[in-house]
Amino acid sequence: MGNIRQLKLGTVIHGVGGSTSGWRHPDMPSDASVNLEFYKQQAQKAEEGKFDFVFIADGLFINEKSIPHFLNRFEPITILSALGAVTKRIGLVGTLSTSYSEPFTVARQFASIDHISGGRAGWNVVTSPLEGSALNFGGKAHPSHPDRYRIAEEYLEVAKGLWDSWEDDAFVCDKESGVFFDPLKLHRLDHKGEFFSVQGPLNIARSKQGQPVVFQAGSSDSGRSLAAKTADAVFTGPESIEEAKEFYKDVKQRIAQNGRNPEHTLIFPGIGTIIGRTQEEAEAKYQEIASLVTIDKALDHLGRFFEHHDFSQYPLDEAFPDLGDFGSNSFRSTTDRIKHRAKEHNLTLRQVALQAATPRSVFIGTPERIADLLQQWFEEEAADGFIVGAAYPGALDEFVDSVVPILQARGLYRDDYEADTLRGNLGIPVPENRYSARKSASAGVN
Repeated sequence: MGNIRQLKLGTVIHGVGGSTSGWRHPDMPSDASVNLEFYKQQAQKAEEGKFDFVFIADGLFINEKSIPHFLNRFEPITILSALGAVTKRIGLVGTLSTSYSEPFTVARQFASIDHISGGRAGWNVVTSPLEGSALNFGGKAHPSHPDRYRIAEEYLEVAKGLWDSWEDDAFVCDKESGVFFDPLKLHRLDHKGEFFSVQGPLNIARSKQGQPVVFQAGSSDSGRSLAAKTADAVFTGPESIEEAKEFYKDVKQRIAQNGRNPEHTLIFPGIGTIIGRTQEEAEAKYQEIASLVTIDKALDHLGRFFEHHDFSQYPLDEAFPDLGDFGSNSFRSTTDRIKHRAKEHNLTLRQVALQAATPRSVFIGTPERIADLLQQWFEEEAADGFIVGAAYPGALDEFVDSVVPILQARGLYRDDYEADTLRGNLGIPVPENRYSARKSASAGVN
């Protein structure tokens, strides 16, 4: 298709699902969240559909009310290593927190995945919204929402600096002369900042895509600002095309204001598609999924967004309670949206809880309807691509087999991979090594 803009696709591999009761579906393997064969099948099916990447989400704190998938699931780096060995072209993106890890270790881990996979690694940067996470990492106070993003910004500065430790041609490996590397092309970072002190250099070379692709997930003002400064791709969760357009326009403007090319940072709304041969069949699938959720589980699910607040203490069929600042230091953009919608539509607690536990995506219908909606969002600049979540067993297979061919026939989506790296397939340039760039600039001046 030459230089014609085409949409990009990723998928979340979410084990038994991202809901409280998806595991109860009769066709769902109850061990899917720790079943390597399940993950392999999902990744290989996505690669069959020429998806850009698979996406592994993560979190660091659970309790007895957590979503079943969260209670018993693979750690992202580990499972991405396994998936890298059974796929060839699809990108491998995993979540890792900047609030509860060290940049040297994380830079090394993702650089290793990048080499293992031949340049297909991506890091979804999160700041860990749940306050309980601190209890698993020394018991220190959970950083405030603004501080978490300040930490993340410096963290990414360090990680990207470490990934440039070696210039691309630093390893000479001349057996005859005995020269393994050129010491003039090895660089220490010597970073001393507000939150981190890291000398470097990193003990692994740059990969063929230069650096892992940086994703950022967070729709608050702080999250948007971080994405505009640092991200190659942004994962977001709008509920409507209007909301998606506002987010898209705002983030792209912020990217430009930071002196970066907006075309080189892609916006990916997460969507849950429910596909049927008819609209009625798709609606029936949604109702089947919704029927699996009890109100008690819905209240537990809602509480997770509000610092595990106990909603069972409130009357179910009265107005959604006034929670003040609850949620402001966790899932801020999500909790703000829930409170705003409840007030605007005069919703009861029961209605809010069930909506949160069984969100009704607009992407419900026949393959043609789904393709029409994807095309509309893409062409009206609500998205550069989509992260497709499997709302029920077999959903990814249905999307690949029925929706992808329609998108391909319309020229909206690739027929085959353009490259063998994640950056290449996303159309994002390889970042030049900062030290090589300085040498080139200096030579140009001289």
